Amino acid sequence: MTAEQQQILDKPRQKATLETLYIAGGCLWGVQEFVRHLPGVVATEAGRANGSSKTTQGPYDGYAECVKVDFDNGCSSIDQLMACFFEIIDPYSLNQQGEDVGKKYRTGVYSEQAAHLQAAQQYIQRRADFDDIVVEILPLNNYVKSDEEHQYRLSRSPSDYCHIPKALLHKYKS
Repeated sequence: MTAEQQQILDKPRQKATLETLYIAGGCLWGVQEFVRHLPGVVATEAGRANGSSKTTQGPYDGYAECVKVDFDNGCSSIDQLMACFFEIIDPYSLNQQGEDVGKKYRTGVYSEQAAHLQAAQQYIQRRADFDDIVVEILPLNNYVKSDEEHQYRLSRSPSDYCHIPKALLHKYKS
């Protein structure tokens, strides 16, 4: 972790409000397992962002595997979540994280709140490597909860494949 990322994580927050952000970082199993242990995260749910269907049944419809993240903004900010998110992704890889390849494994940040998208974009623009980053930042226009077999998959089956190194996966678990 860089000094800037640590400074963002250590920054105290004030007024608390529950907010929701959707993040895509390759296979959602590892992303959910990592994110659910972050400071300020209240709940997570595995799902699909910005596909055209309202169901998980049927052919691929353009979605990105994602994790719905409910967080207390008094404990965690978009900057803090982005700093942690960038610990587990390869932000230069288009449509691939680890062994997971395809458009559904793209990296992205989605929200129904323009302020979230602006904060995520500003986080990226402050990075020296911003021109090389392929993380999409888009409004959420559709979300579908994943089937139950995908919810908290690595908690139930810890030996399943995950593109996030084991040492990093539980870095924030207390």
